[in-house]
Amino acid sequence: MISGRIISAALSLAVATLSAAAFAAPAKEPIVTYEWVQKNLDNPKVRIIEVSVDPGVYERGHVPGALNFRWHTDLVDKVSRDIVSRENFQKLIQGAGIDKDTTVVLYGDNNNWFAAWGAWVFHVHGLGEQVRLLDGGRKIWELKQLPLDTKAVEVKATTYALPEGKPNLRARLTDVLAAAEKKTDVHVIDIRSADEFQGKIFAPEGSKELSVRAGHVPGAVNVTWSKAVNAEDGTFKPAADLKKLYADAGVDGSKPIITYCRIGERSSHTWYLLTQILGYDVKNYDGSWTEYGNSVGAPVTNLAGTVWLGK
Repeated sequence: MISGRIISAALSLAVATLSAAAFAAPAKEPIVTYEWVQKNLDNPKVRIIEVSVDPGVYERGHVPGALNFRWHTDLVDKVSRDIVSRENFQKLIQGAGIDKDTTVVLYGDNNNWFAAWGAWVFHVHGLGEQVRLLDGGRKIWELKQLPLDTKAVEVKATTYALPEGKPNLRARLTDVLAAAEKKTDVHVIDIRSADEFQGKIFAPEGSKELSVRAGHVPGAVNVTWSKAVNAEDGTFKPAADLKKLYADAGVDGSKPIITYCRIGERSSHTWYLLTQILGYDVKNYDGSWTEYGNSVGAPVTNLAGTVWLGK
């Protein structure tokens, strides 16, 4: 757990850094349809990459020509809790045959949560302009009964050097603490389920990453990620509907936003739509509730009053 004294000492730094430029300008075409992907399966300037959380799902069948980025080992540090380093990410994209003129299309299982995480990592490391999300991910591809392939994909590696990154697209614990204690003027969006937000449960059933406190960041609003997509196929709702959804919760893009969930993948999904579809200024807090809820001295709002009993 993180010392309360360390938390207090770091808050002044957070106040200064949160105001720094963190804007992720929308790509020219941040979302692509399954029809677009079908038409570009053989396009040498398009690289399709699956980012799924379920081990083996890619091997059982993937979009023809797609490569596989493993969330558990490729997009995160394998020792410390962190995103993939700049050095290792550069090796990853070079090995994937990505160059400065390559359009990268990401998709995955679980409603594109981890594909959105991948897109956020691309943005953090400076490749946001080249990234697109397949709207609906695996869900819509399978729903439309489109072809899946099990063939291993080989591509020619590049020597592409990463451009300047955008580390300010990432919120840290100190940023969230500053917002909770009203030392910065930001909107905080908790995109977890209502039961998680209210403190009735610590995490979704079966989750292994847990905190010992339930509830939410004081002052956060709860806009569950699923409200932003169409239930039948997982595609994003129209921009006008999305704008109203968040405006109804008091978030209109007039000031900076921080999104969080439990480990950062669901909040990446919301981060992507807020930045790339609505054009808002947003940071993703990938430490999320498993960091915040385990931090000694961090203020918590627990509407349900649930207490962790070790089970």
